[in-house]
Amino acid sequence: MSNDLEPEASGWDAIDAVFDELYGGIEPVHVGYIPGLAAGSGLQGCSAYRAADHWHYVTYGLTELWDKSEEADPEISGWGYEFTLRAPAEAGEDKPPQWPFNLLEQLAKTTNQGGSVYEVGHRIDVRRPITGEDGTALTALAITRDTELPELIDSPNGAFALLQVVGITADELARMKDTSTAAVLEDLAEGNPLLITDPARAK
Repeated sequence: MSNDLEPEASGWDAIDAVFDELYGGIEPVHVGYIPGLAAGSGLQGCSAYRAADHWHYVTYGLTELWDKSEEADPEISGWGYEFTLRAPAEAGEDKPPQWPFNLLEQLAKTTNQGGSVYEVGHRIDVRRPITGEDGTALTALAITRDTELPELIDSPNGAFALLQVVGITADELARMKDTSTAAVLEDLAEGNPLLITDPARAK
């Protein structure tokens, strides 16, 4: 903490610690949302870490980032999860794509403002390109575990999970309804083990 006037950010620090462990202290690209979580934004912020061939995003604002609410469940931090997403990175690229920052905030709003709670196996039909622009057939999302991260993280504000958001097509969504989310994601993971969401794979 920089000074005594700032609130403790133990929940925020718990998220940072998980990614520092994975990426060895690499400095992420961070975006803060205006006007902020308390004033109507879907999230307080989102960071993108540069991995070997992709960007790894993580949200801040679905868990309790600062002081623990006295009315909240002491065993769970906030809603009990934050979102992650992986998007492709070009060689030499030092700025992450912007669409995941927008997508993750809009998805978080459905929880923070709409009360929708997500778990592994859930699906969301966005009904439009998830990038916000034409040029991709990814129009839905699936929720799964982020397999490079712990299944459950403990923090001073309670436990939480890191749920990975994966972009899927309408056809893949239909297949998930016929079989299961896990079955289709297993098929996708055969050629894409980390389930990187590449808008170009389905144009």
